[in-house]
This record gives sequence, C-alpha cells and structure tokens, in this order.
Amino acid sequence: MSAVTVIYALLFYIATAILVIGVARKIFIYARTPQPLKIPTTPAPTTRLGVAARMVREVTVFESLFKSNKWTWLFGWIFHLCLFVELTWHLRYFIEPSPFFLSWLQWFINFTGYGMVLGLLGLWGRRFLVDRVRYISNLSDHLMLALLVGIGASGLSMKFLFHTDIVSLKAFFLGLMSFSLQPLPADPALLVHLTLVATLMIIFPVSKLLHAPGVFFSPTRNQVDNSREKRWVAGWSAAIDNTKKAAG
Repeated sequence: MSAVTVIYALLFYIATAILVIGVARKIFIYARTPQPLKIPTTPAPTTRLGVAARMVREVTVFESLFKSNKWTWLFGWIFHLCLFVELTWHLRYFIEPSPFFLSWLQWFINFTGYGMVLGLLGLWGRRFLVDRVRYISNLSDHLMLALLVGIGASGLSMKFLFHTDIVSLKAFFLGLMSFSLQPLPADPALLVHLTLVATLMIIFPVSKLLHAPGVFFSPTRNQVDNSREKRWVAGWSAAIDNTKKAAG
C-alpha cells in the first residue's frame, strides 16, 4: 500500500471524526441554550404548522435573506443549490450500487460546478465592494471563501482538465467505510481537492459555516407568535410562580 493511500486514509478518518463529533456537540449546545424571551421576527406565524412552513421556506429559498438583500440572496442561493446537487452527486462514491436518482442529476452536473464558483465569487466580491460588509469582514471570512472556491475550482479541473480514475477513487472510499484500504490514485489535482475537502471537514464545526443547523434553533425563526394568547415560560422564569404571588 502506498504512503499516499495511508496518509489520506488517516486524514479522512480523523476529519470525519472531527466533523461528526464537532457538529453533534454544537447541536447539543444549541438545543440546551435557554430561550428566555419570546422574540419571533414579525410578521411571524401564530401556529406550529405555520412555524414549520416558515422553516421550510427559510432553508429552501432563504426567505429572510431575500427580504434583506437581493444580490446576497442571489449569489448565496446559487451557491447552496449547486452545493446541494454536488453533494448528492458525490454519493456515488460512497454507495454501491449508486442510487437510481443520481442519473437524473447527470445534466445538471455540467453546470453546478460553475454555479458554485460563481456564487462564491459573488459573495466574496461583496466583502470587497460593499463598504459596510467590508468593515465587518475579517481574515477568517476571506479564508473560508478561498477554501470553498479552491474546492470548487479543483473539482472543475478534474472534470475538464485533469481526469482521474473514478473507479479507483470509488474503491478507495468504499474501502474506507469497510476499513479495507484500497489504492488511492495519486493525481495531483485529486490530492489537492481531497486535501481541501478534508480541511473543510476539520474546521467546519468551529467556523461560521456552521449556520446550517443553527437556523433550526434560532428563536427568531422557530417561535410561535402567540405571546398574547399563551404565557411564555422558559429557563429560570419557570421556577417563579407569579400567579400564587398575585393571589396572596
């Protein structure tokens, strides 16, 4: 077994462990964080079903971002949609036989790589061109965008310039999942792409990119606007019984 195969196998085992444990830890913290106040962003739904519909709109079409800034919404939505399609397409490297629905994505895959990079460059450009966004941008924001652009660009280079052995690559990842190492193609473009992906997996749990699960725990999004109909009790306020005090 080559040194490259062993190094990248260990790298992806470590990166996967950090990603899974780190994201699970963050979700645990989000779930236990008190929400002492009733603060849904108005106009807000007045039923749980309405909240569910609001969350669906929030994670699929980024409703609040659309109302806030159309250019940011456009670039952000293009990037996330193309990323979702690319991640779904990459399932073929981890599942044998490949899911039947992946063949439906064949045509879209010709464009999603470009869409990812275009969306990211748009989001990156606003950090230079928009004064108030440039003011609040720091080095980590630029590094995160550079990392994502690098992943997209290296993926495009393998698709159109430096083709790699897809069959061997799939065997490598299937072998990782069964703890049976298989040779990894040592193409430079592939190794660059995998290194960037592993880097993203490692820093994802501690970066701003972890906003995906966070939206489900945001009190401005997941609360029902029924403060006039039902008393809100949460956290330390649950131990105070004001009704008895008022009766006395």
